[in-house]
Amino acid sequence: MTSPTTTSDQVHARATKKAFLRLMPILMAAYFMAFVDRTNVGLAKNSLEVDAGIDAAAYGLGAGLFFITYAVLEVPSNLLLHRIGAKVWISRIAVTWGLITMAMMFISSPAIFYVLRLLLGAAEAGLYPGIMYLITTWFAQKDRATAVGLILTASSVAFIVANPIGGALMKMDGIGGLHGWQWLFVIEGIPTVLLGIFIFFALPNSPAKASWLEPEEARELMLRAVGEEPEEARPGAIIRNAMSKPFLLTIAAIYFMNQIATYGVIFFVPSIVEAMDVTDSFMIGLISGVVGIGAVIGVLLFPRLLKRSPGSEVRLIGITTAAAIVFALAFISVGNPVAKMIILSATMLFVVGVQPLYWSVLMARLGGVAAAAGLAFVNTIGLTGAFVGPYAFGLTEKATGSPSSGLWVLVAATALGLVLVPLLGRLLARHDSELPAEEPEAASVGAR
Repeated sequence: MTSPTTTSDQVHARATKKAFLRLMPILMAAYFMAFVDRTNVGLAKNSLEVDAGIDAAAYGLGAGLFFITYAVLEVPSNLLLHRIGAKVWISRIAVTWGLITMAMMFISSPAIFYVLRLLLGAAEAGLYPGIMYLITTWFAQKDRATAVGLILTASSVAFIVANPIGGALMKMDGIGGLHGWQWLFVIEGIPTVLLGIFIFFALPNSPAKASWLEPEEARELMLRAVGEEPEEARPGAIIRNAMSKPFLLTIAAIYFMNQIATYGVIFFVPSIVEAMDVTDSFMIGLISGVVGIGAVIGVLLFPRLLKRSPGSEVRLIGITTAAAIVFALAFISVGNPVAKMIILSATMLFVVGVQPLYWSVLMARLGGVAAAAGLAFVNTIGLTGAFVGPYAFGLTEKATGSPSSGLWVLVAATALGLVLVPLLGRLLARHDSELPAEEPEAASVGAR
């Protein structure tokens, strides 16, 4: 196979720039609002205990239940996205989860809390792996870690921005006869519904459908992206084909451990801040948002390091995972509140910053409908970790009386993930060595 000409390289570079400017803001906005609506319950935690009898353990269970239905429906949702198209499916996801977020205002008991969290997970299922799949159809391998980093930047910025905004909304307590946490859910659900309607009109299903691309630009984007594999007729066969890769199962296990750590912190950081004798809801949100600063730095930094050193994903995964453990232990050891928040932010720099590297490994080795199934499968396993994390943090707080004690859960989960990193390296080397002779050449063309 011949290398692309200089002209085609220029066309591809121009098209990629357009995709980053026109496509990525839509996907980032969707994930920004998803993160706001799935995590705003953290700010309502203590108020829900008073108003609906939801204690720390029940809160941790309800926060995590979101991820059960989300996980169960991930693969079917992504296969439907592949069949129906991103425009309709992602629009549907956004509208339904926005409506259910608004319905959270009716929480009056643990049972209703559990049901609404399960429904919210079902509504949002498939969004993140769907975005990951779209990245494989729009971007060459060399640009994917950057694209994933931008998506994760949206969620990290959401954590920084949404916590203070949510804290301010909580101060609306009593207006119109509603509690502050009820206003929180209603006001944050409305923009998501409007965004879903906008996505239907603004999101193209593929480069070929993008009115803002020239035909030659669309062709270059599709040429450099992973091509379609022969489609299996039955979903079961598609899933079995994607699951036949041992490295995929290993990275799913590592991601599972990572998500225990990530969402344990996300759902409990407002409680950690409040335990530092901060009582004002706005200040709790503002200080909690500091943790997101580290996450933003991480998801922007590590894709850049990877771009400078292609093929170094496994080494970087090992380094960042070990660093997360070191900083988490430092958080547990220090007593000064300011130092604790700075260290927690640094911990999340590594815990969240490593995530684009996982997806880069997968996207380089999965294509077509196998990518839709495989990426959704890994996210499904990860999201079971997102269920375990808040629940484990809640049980730990209930046993010790300290929200900060959940950081021992983070240390344990991250250490288990680190143990699997050398195995991942060996499995990736074996997988790559077994590729047919022509595949590496094709991959190198797609990565230009």
